[in-house]
Amino acid sequence: MAGFRSLARQVRDPRCDLALRRYSLRKCLERFAPYGHRATWDHLCSRWGFGPEDRSPDPARLVAALDELEQARSVWLAYEVEFAERRRKEKHDGLRRPGSVDDWHRLTWGGFGVAWCDDPRLHPREPLAEVLRRLIAALEREPGSVCPVCAGGRLVWQYGLAHEPSTGPVCTDCGILVPRPVLTREALAVARRGGGLLLASA
Repeated sequence: MAGFRSLARQVRDPRCDLALRRYSLRKCLERFAPYGHRATWDHLCSRWGFGPEDRSPDPARLVAALDELEQARSVWLAYEVEFAERRRKEKHDGLRRPGSVDDWHRLTWGGFGVAWCDDPRLHPREPLAEVLRRLIAALEREPGSVCPVCAGGRLVWQYGLAHEPSTGPVCTDCGILVPRPVLTREALAVARRGGGLLLASA
């Protein structure tokens, strides 16, 4: 089974058939898809101007979409290296019990569904790398009361998500399943009660 880098080489290779290059970009999303496969594909298609079902897209647009995906993957892989190093140090210092961020991180290892979007048509508009930087920054600071990606305050608890965890607070503005560790208990309680605007404390 081809890895992300070999698939990326096929996307860039002008000697490859265009259908194979498009297929290889789709296969990259099986290795790294921050919003999930369908929502990440929709994001790349809408940002780079080719249709989700377009069988012969402009090769330059495919490569631009791949560039965006690779930049985001680099951001996430760097975070995973730092995360693993921090856990090693904590274990060395006697802190064996993982925290809530560790529990969340275990479900997203490799970057699939890091900012899960259950509705493939509703996802952040910013570049993937920027979205991941915002999410990582939120994971590294004290919990807040709004979406870490778009700063939206309308978080609604949803059930039956096609992801693990299958329930949680979803931002109605940008569509991501907000990681529970980045939210205060109050924000989680508001989301469970049906959502509504929870203003961030000044």
